[in-house]
Amino acid sequence: MKKRAAMRAPCWSLPDLIQSPSVLMMIGAFLLVLGPLVVFHELGHYLVARLFKVRSDVFSIGFGKELAGWTDRRGTRWKIAALPLGGYVQFAGDMNAASVPDPALANASAEELRGTFQAAKLWQRALIVLAGPVANLFLAIAIFWVFAISYGVPVAPPRIGGFSEHSAAQTAGLRVGDTITAIDGAPISSFFEIAERVAIYPGRTVTVEAERDGRRISTPVTLETAVDKDEFGNEIRRGMLGVRATALEFKPVGPVEAVGVAVDQSIGSVRMMAIGLGQIVSGERPVSEMGGPIKIAKFSGERLALGWPEFVAFAALISINLAFINLLPIPTLDGGHLAFYAAEAIRRRPLGARSQEWAFRTGLAFVLAVMLFVTVNDLVALFPIGK
Repeated sequence: MKKRAAMRAPCWSLPDLIQSPSVLMMIGAFLLVLGPLVVFHELGHYLVARLFKVRSDVFSIGFGKELAGWTDRRGTRWKIAALPLGGYVQFAGDMNAASVPDPALANASAEELRGTFQAAKLWQRALIVLAGPVANLFLAIAIFWVFAISYGVPVAPPRIGGFSEHSAAQTAGLRVGDTITAIDGAPISSFFEIAERVAIYPGRTVTVEAERDGRRISTPVTLETAVDKDEFGNEIRRGMLGVRATALEFKPVGPVEAVGVAVDQSIGSVRMMAIGLGQIVSGERPVSEMGGPIKIAKFSGERLALGWPEFVAFAALISINLAFINLLPIPTLDGGHLAFYAAEAIRRRPLGARSQEWAFRTGLAFVLAVMLFVTVNDLVALFPIGK
């Protein structure tokens, strides 16, 4: 009996030891991520509008029916709505939450327009709109700054200390001791920059420049396509050179140096998001990699299950994602408004009310279609058809 019991004893792996989050935990973590990020984004709009004496009629967290709210002494209605998938600030003079100008004010006098969004100067309107995404970027930088001060910065020279099995770099002729200096012409000064330059390009052939015994060499390398799984079974597809560092240490940084580290991390995240979106549009990456609210909720719960540092780091990435998406030149998004203001600056007059209305309707339809698509995409990923 003892032998039989020993044979049946399970062998636990890392994913087995980490409990998958419940649906309730995922929902709670999702709201804990999205709620503060949306508040911070909308506060950016609101505070800059106040700076320019533009009144705000509504400050809403979520869309749809109001669940709770109050009106402050400035006349702003602060409310929490039923659908917690975003939020908005509606300024005086706006017809709706998409900031479409109220046509009733088309022939209003300067006195009647005082304090409305339309009465603000063009550059002021642009700064009010830009303030939301910028607030999200600042929040992410602040989080990365705290992490850099708290944990230090990983440091390793870009020198090859070894190779993984079936290494693409070793197959291409690189050797232990070679120092990688550039990838596709982009300078490399740290071992961690190597992963940043290749992870987004699985299967692509890149040109690697290196130093060997005082000589400069250059060789094409076809990156490995590695498909790994995290602690919860999520597949991660990335490009790899298949090299190992010679040494790794965490270097303490001061508050000033940490600012540069945090800004670099944020810029790197934005660059990878832009490249990834371009690859999806071009067909280089499958659309299944796009995620919507369900996938964000799933990842939020999983990061929270790993601990608060993982969860907060994930929130920083979502904050950058929120800023990036909102800056896309799509009507109804902040980037769409900025595109209108750019056109107004060039034409020396705003687009016609009818043109703006149709643009906003088209933009809203596009955004809703994308939301529907990514939601279906999430459901298919969670419940694969045919399995």
